[in-house]
Amino acid sequence: MARNKEALVLVVDVGPTMHDILPDIEKLFTMLVQKKLMYSKNDEVGIVLFGTEETKNDLQKEVGGYLHVVVLQDIKVVDDVTMDNLRELPRGNRNGDFLDAIVVGMDMLIKKFGPTNKGKHRLCLITDAQHPVKEPDEGSKADQVNTIGQLMKSHGVRLDCIVVKVKLAMSVQQKAADENIDLLNQFAKNTISKIIHVDGPTSLLGALRTRNISPVTVYRGDLELSSSMKIKVWVYKKTAEEKFPTLKKYSDKAPRNDKFATHELKIDYEYKNTEDFGKVVPPEQRIKGYRYGPQVVPISTAEWEAVKFRPEKSVKLLGFTDSSNIMRHYYMKDVYVFIPEPGDTKAILAVSSLVRAMKEMNKVAILRCVWRQGQGNVIIGVLTPNISSADNIPDSFYLNVLPFAEDVREFQFPSFNNLPASRQPNELQQEASDNLVKMLDLAPAGQEELLKPELTPNPVLQRFYQSLYLRSKHPDAQLPQLDASLLRITGPDSDILSELKSEVDNFRKQIELRDNPKKRRSTKRALLEKPSGSNEEAAAVVKAIDYHNAGPSAVKVEKIGCSNPLKDFEEMMARRDGSKWVEKAIKEMQDHIYGLLENSYKGDNYLNAIECLTALRNSCIQEQEPKKFNDFLHYLCENQKTLDLRDFFELLSSKNITLITKTEAADSDVKMEDAKLLPIKNEIISQE
Repeated sequence: MARNKEALVLVVDVGPTMHDILPDIEKLFTMLVQKKLMYSKNDEVGIVLFGTEETKNDLQKEVGGYLHVVVLQDIKVVDDVTMDNLRELPRGNRNGDFLDAIVVGMDMLIKKFGPTNKGKHRLCLITDAQHPVKEPDEGSKADQVNTIGQLMKSHGVRLDCIVVKVKLAMSVQQKAADENIDLLNQFAKNTISKIIHVDGPTSLLGALRTRNISPVTVYRGDLELSSSMKIKVWVYKKTAEEKFPTLKKYSDKAPRNDKFATHELKIDYEYKNTEDFGKVVPPEQRIKGYRYGPQVVPISTAEWEAVKFRPEKSVKLLGFTDSSNIMRHYYMKDVYVFIPEPGDTKAILAVSSLVRAMKEMNKVAILRCVWRQGQGNVIIGVLTPNISSADNIPDSFYLNVLPFAEDVREFQFPSFNNLPASRQPNELQQEASDNLVKMLDLAPAGQEELLKPELTPNPVLQRFYQSLYLRSKHPDAQLPQLDASLLRITGPDSDILSELKSEVDNFRKQIELRDNPKKRRSTKRALLEKPSGSNEEAAAVVKAIDYHNAGPSAVKVEKIGCSNPLKDFEEMMARRDGSKWVEKAIKEMQDHIYGLLENSYKGDNYLNAIECLTALRNSCIQEQEPKKFNDFLHYLCENQKTLDLRDFFELLSSKNITLITKTEAADSDVKMEDAKLLPIKNEIISQE
């Protein structure tokens, strides 16, 4: 068996109570085989059904018993036959025994592989666990589970249990279901077992793992709390982005009858001399160049190595902070899990003590992480405590990567407090808006979370696999419609929307939509909608309007000119085709104002500067950029002697133009009483 090759035995309950969910299970298995054909076509799959009328398995022939268990397919490499077997599962009419089915599946793995390749064998049980298992001939059911678990552990067999939730009508069924769940939980004590509860077709699609990826540590070493206190830890990746499979270029130049053709496309690059294009430059004579303005600066590999930052491998504590100080939207990339070094009792106790103390005090830790010696980048992350709920699993930490200051992109939205009272929301509108936001919550209080991340498949990838498999069989086939289970992920759930229709209607009732009075109706649209007049006349006028709009006025303003700076500034601030225009407009308006003051003769430019400064102040309040305006006004105060701006600041005071205060913009740090004292304070300092 190859190193990365996996053997999976699907153990499926096809009894009467499972008939309604079997169509969704068939879709799940179809997608599973499609993924395996793309990712790992050498994986092997076996199929065991229980709850059937007939019995067909080796154990029944050899030792008897194991009734109503059928081996639909022996363990073999996935192919189209496997797809056909899983596309239409037979419907049984018996209440099956899932313990018998697990033993049959395990027997298939042991007979085929023996004790080799431990960890690459997996059983996947799918059942509703409604019906009780039969009493064993010797011992109890718990003893039987322990015996099976020990055998699975010795052969390295993993067990995934997918339990379909159903409504139970009688207390007898509930008692049997509870007993079965206890038996399945008992497997986790002796084996590598995982139980997943699903309640619908969408969560069922994400419950079955396509590939069994063995975890690999990214770091083994000390968690340095101080120079004298260190804890031995292992770090794994807890989550990772599921990416598209690598698509390689395919060459059809090989003969069709060549069975050994790889059809791989190999690309070679040649570097030629710019002065002599016929001369090829060999690798030893090449050097990387980096543009700096119009020039290209060559930097050799040796120079890069000399200046490269080479931090030492370490994980160090920077400090603790309240968990409320770390916003959830700051988290970046994948999540890591810190566990104490296995077998190290002192490390386990130290991690557990730290985890529980941080949890009790509602604290998180900030770490500096370098996973490998000489790693080029350093990670700053937040360490969150995780108290284990299982007795045999120690406490641990989760690490989320945090952004550096230059990576944070804060979206500033103007506050309603800056609007006049007539445009501020009333209590009913605020309540309707709050209720609308609450109804969008996927995990409402007292209810089970919808679209759980661990049980929600990637709809784009699922669609990709379905389409790729279909086109591989039928190149000209039309792509089918998106599956209903995937539609529930990509679009709103109609059932939930119908339940919350009253909230939506109330929001529409309270929030009235009106035309924006600032936005005038275009003449072109008005002429097209005007009932009177001929179409030829309207078309002629529209054509003239289009010709007029194609002139210079249709060009977007990219710079503040001297002829009409206020108009240019407003148009640049209104641009939304890039994030740079607001900052650029503010900077250019500041330069324009400074130029007016610098070139002013006996105050002839003061009024124009006041108008521009007023427009700059209003825009900085609206865009929540008070610091840029306040810093500029401070800069003018510092240079008032150089520019002789005493009369200008007196004019500012008469116009009541001050620093932007905290009441006007939440991001400002200027109080109301300090705003008007700026020129006076600056004059006192200059006199001293």
